[in-house]
Amino acid sequence: MALSDIELTGHEQIEVYGAREHNLKNIDVTIPRNKLVTVTGISGSGKSSLAFDTIYAEGQRRYMESFSAYARSFIGDMERPDVDKINGLSPVISIEQKTTSKNPRSTVGTTTEIYDFLRLLFARAGIAYSYVTGKPMIKQSQDQIVEKILEEYAGQKLSLLAPVVKGRKGHYRELFVQIRKMGYSKVRVDGEVMDLTPKMQLDRYKIHDVEIVVDRILPKNEDRYRISQSVGTALKVGKGAMLLLNEKDEVQYLSQNLMDPESGISYEKPSPNSFSFNSPYGSCPTCNGMGEVNEITEESIIPDRKLSISRGGIVALGEYRELWIFKQISVILKKYKANISTPIEKIPEDAMKVILYGSDEPVAVPSKKYPGEDWNTNFEGIINFLKRQQESDNDKIGDWLKDFMLIKTCPDCEGARLKIESRHFKVSDKNISELAEMDVSDLAAWFENIEVNLTDKQNQIAVEILKEIRKRIGFLNGIGLDYLTLNRPIRSLSGGEAQRIRLATQIGTQLVGVLYIMDEPSIGLHQRDNVKLIKALKDLRDLGNTVLIVEHDKDMMLESDYIIDVGPGAGRHGGRIVGQGTPEEFLKNGSKTAEFLSGRINIEVPKERREGSGESLVLKGAEGNNLQNVDLKIPLGKMVCVTGVSGSGKSSLIHDTLFPILNRHFYRAKREPLEHKKVTGLEHLDKVIEVDQSPIGRTPRSNPATYTGMFTDIRSLFADLPESKIRGYKPGRFSFNVKGGRCETCQGGGMKKIEMDFLPDVHVECETCKGKRFNRETLEVRFKGKSISDVLDMTVEEALIFFEKQPRISRRVQTLYDVGLGYITLGQHATTLSGGEAQRVKLSEELSKRDTGKTIYILDEPTTGLHFQDIQKLLDVLQKLANKGNTVLIIEHNMDVIKVADHIIDMGPEGGVRGGFVVAEGTPEKVAKVKGSHTGFYLAKEL
Repeated sequence: MALSDIELTGHEQIEVYGAREHNLKNIDVTIPRNKLVTVTGISGSGKSSLAFDTIYAEGQRRYMESFSAYARSFIGDMERPDVDKINGLSPVISIEQKTTSKNPRSTVGTTTEIYDFLRLLFARAGIAYSYVTGKPMIKQSQDQIVEKILEEYAGQKLSLLAPVVKGRKGHYRELFVQIRKMGYSKVRVDGEVMDLTPKMQLDRYKIHDVEIVVDRILPKNEDRYRISQSVGTALKVGKGAMLLLNEKDEVQYLSQNLMDPESGISYEKPSPNSFSFNSPYGSCPTCNGMGEVNEITEESIIPDRKLSISRGGIVALGEYRELWIFKQISVILKKYKANISTPIEKIPEDAMKVILYGSDEPVAVPSKKYPGEDWNTNFEGIINFLKRQQESDNDKIGDWLKDFMLIKTCPDCEGARLKIESRHFKVSDKNISELAEMDVSDLAAWFENIEVNLTDKQNQIAVEILKEIRKRIGFLNGIGLDYLTLNRPIRSLSGGEAQRIRLATQIGTQLVGVLYIMDEPSIGLHQRDNVKLIKALKDLRDLGNTVLIVEHDKDMMLESDYIIDVGPGAGRHGGRIVGQGTPEEFLKNGSKTAEFLSGRINIEVPKERREGSGESLVLKGAEGNNLQNVDLKIPLGKMVCVTGVSGSGKSSLIHDTLFPILNRHFYRAKREPLEHKKVTGLEHLDKVIEVDQSPIGRTPRSNPATYTGMFTDIRSLFADLPESKIRGYKPGRFSFNVKGGRCETCQGGGMKKIEMDFLPDVHVECETCKGKRFNRETLEVRFKGKSISDVLDMTVEEALIFFEKQPRISRRVQTLYDVGLGYITLGQHATTLSGGEAQRVKLSEELSKRDTGKTIYILDEPTTGLHFQDIQKLLDVLQKLANKGNTVLIIEHNMDVIKVADHIIDMGPEGGVRGGFVVAEGTPEKVAKVKGSHTGFYLAKEL
């Protein structure tokens, strides 16, 4: 029996004493072990500071301490979190949202290791088929070949041939000399047997096949020894392959490797690498295992055929300048009675072919230097020139070329990523890329009774592999990710999906006695799938682990064993424990969370829904990804929610189809929307604003003040102070990004980046300015007693009072406060903001702009990381936008948002291939009555 967590550490609970990290107010807290514990509280109250920055950081530090002194010399010492003592801490694993891989080669299959086991299965138990004839490949031993010759060719005159050159150009003079030295007198060249002569050679520009005639025989049983010797020699010289040639000039291929007896093609012995698209042994040579190629096409370099070449009709050339290439094009066009001012659509096709693809005829350009003379030059064509540049290693050229490239599915592997041989190994009539295309639920069904379709030998080999594959597929199914396919890139998943993939991988490792810390695993999950997630977390707990989750989800809290509520406010008003206990004890508590959970406070459903403007935006025939010819109708001037289970097609419809269409229409953006037929109603809108959860910046230099643009006004304010004027300081003096006023040790970062060899980079405070970012002279200029650094350290709430007499600044600060970010500081590093906080900073930046009443706002799960109280604040802001006549389009799973929307579009019915339809649309009351809608079922309970 496995030891429980408690027996391993000797502690019944994790005890934290004197936690002061960030805004924590010297708190003591005990967390029961081997339980599912939820840490909750208002956004910014200190939940993550307790879970990640205190408990996880200390666990990680203790793990580092266990390394040898030599290993630690490379890593440096990790800083101890600001806490007096933590007892009963076991090894910690954190599963966060920010750690998703951006590598295009990382897929669901590789991350969960299912694909690695499939590779092993195909390498050891796959059956090879010829890609020429489609028949099974044959592998024979030397004895089997001898038997075959004696049985099938008895009494016939045969030549035994050893292939040395197959389908290659060359004169092969040296090869023939070498063959003569080996003692052979005859060779078969391109199907014709000839004697070897001195100085013999072939046409070097033609493709040749060369075989050595090793022996001529008349197969009889008494000559068995001689035949066996000759076959051995032929196989040795032919590197495992040989040919039989009879009197009628018919050829039979034989091989010790996998070979097609009809066409003679052979495959290498397969290994797991042969099925990896990340290895040169398995990847498609055309796309290097990416499944896509960047193509330069006529459409990509000539987007608008109405323009002439002189006005920039060929994007790669730009507008007319005194350049050699324009002179060459002018000469080519003159031949076809056109010039560079002719619109491209009116230039003859033949002329455009020469301009784009070049020709062998030299182009005669009149010389300026020697009048009457011509310069004869070859013209290779613009597309050919650009393709040649693609091979360059120069990053600048690469970035320049990106602008006129289209990403297309690889023409050779058709997106399967593997070379042709790897795609012709099959298990139960399916190749590995066909399995990777299936969604997880279909894959589970395919593997269910696979043993019936396998031979006894295959079953013996595959028994352990199948066990591992089924186990891992089961975990993915169990946490509601059954709609994903194995070849889906990890970077295309949402934060919540990627986090649950890592959760499935962790459950698969079956560790015991570990403390798992998770950051809102329910993000992006429909209420229906929440049940699966809670079961998965309980399974992790029942193995003998402690599971600590930072979470706002109602069901998750009520299902956990213990709740800890941090609060009462955000930022400096938080950092205390305001309630803890089992769910039953907790509900009797007076904290805000308990009041919302018990239903004493509610987010009210509006008495009546908005009428809207009466106009609609209509998208017809959307068919991208899993969408099934969807017609989308968005009533304008309303708050509209797009809902549906995970993978039902919400993002494909809104993010990847509707938003790129709007973005291209209003701002001429380049991104191509997914397939659709047409869009109507664009004339009723004048701009589109998408607010997603990507970070506002990837470095500590980016912060809410710079992102929302208020820092420019703050710098101008400081530059206008009398003290600045006396010293001659301009606004640039107060920027931490340019020389002059900043601290030069950290170059205004306030932090120095220390690169870790095999861990994420660590940022430490600058020792010169102590994190203030500016030099001493700059900090001497003060406004109302505060330096520029003090202003960056203010919370939004403090800045609201401090700048109340500065309308330009206070307007922007007010919008940050309105979206529930009163607790963050103006200069908080962008890298420390959660996805939900970054999204709300963007939202506030958009809200501070003047709206037109004809704007469409697209938001992707804006409730991420929000407490009930903050959702209330956010909804007030969104309602204000809709009241002014704007359209607010929200992709959302949170019932509190869905129930207050004016109009719902519910996608489904399931995820993946079983989704992609509009299941229900209309007011929440109408959707709640629709039978097949999962959203409707949970909505009915709320209403």
